[in-house]
Amino acid sequence: MTPLLLALGASLAWGIADFVGPLISRALGILRVLFWAQVGGVLALVLAIAIRGDGPAGWAVLFAICASFGGMLGLFAYYRGMATGAMSVVAPIAGVSAVIPVVFGIATGDNPSPAQIAGIACALLGVGLASVEHHEGQRRVAAGVGLALLAALGFGFYFPWMHAAGKVDFWWASLVFRTTALVIVAGAVAARRPSLRLTPRDLTIVVAVGIGDTIGNVLFAASSGHGLVSLTAVLASLYPVVTVLLAAAVLRERVAPMQRAGIVLTLAGVALISV
Repeated sequence: MTPLLLALGASLAWGIADFVGPLISRALGILRVLFWAQVGGVLALVLAIAIRGDGPAGWAVLFAICASFGGMLGLFAYYRGMATGAMSVVAPIAGVSAVIPVVFGIATGDNPSPAQIAGIACALLGVGLASVEHHEGQRRVAAGVGLALLAALGFGFYFPWMHAAGKVDFWWASLVFRTTALVIVAGAVAARRPSLRLTPRDLTIVVAVGIGDTIGNVLFAASSGHGLVSLTAVLASLYPVVTVLLAAAVLRERVAPMQRAGIVLTLAGVALISV
């Protein structure tokens, strides 16, 4: 039960961070938010590991480097998708990343249940419904859907690599992941040269987002020690539920009935995959 609770805790931390981060990035800029969020996450992990006082348990924590490339691709696409489309549409589609660890688990020996198979079908159908919006009597692909699918791909490849790294040492795996993410974002900042200046208030919020995202990374990596990737990764992928609820409560987002059906079906699919 402990790995499942840790994975669910990761989904809660990610759900909150993935609502606040994209929301403030609409005003502050994506790269600026991502940069300071990574700084906050790295500093928090350095402090935690210094207090812990142990070195890495094995070289396999370096698998987190691969996880970071997938994770940061997913996060950047996710933020961009949130900036151009409705959070209540983008978040559930990104949550379909759960399909990838299930497929990976099957390929490496896991046997999916009928419920998981039904969940994959529901998630894919839900993506199709959530992706279509009505505009002046015509149907068209909703804004941000392409970026949401790219985010799902990036997040999906994050899970197996981070699962492998977390099984060895979840603290050091998280630090390797976050440090690599900071290097990736710093490279993008060097190329684009956006302003990084923030007011103390904004900096505090952005750093808190980074710490929240890092807590999700640590909890998921910790869940990997005793849980199957096809289960823990999918439970961690329930974060869109939190994001959608926050978007409805705080932003009062409204979507078309067909899109609402797609959102519900997508979330139901993610839940079924975890059975």
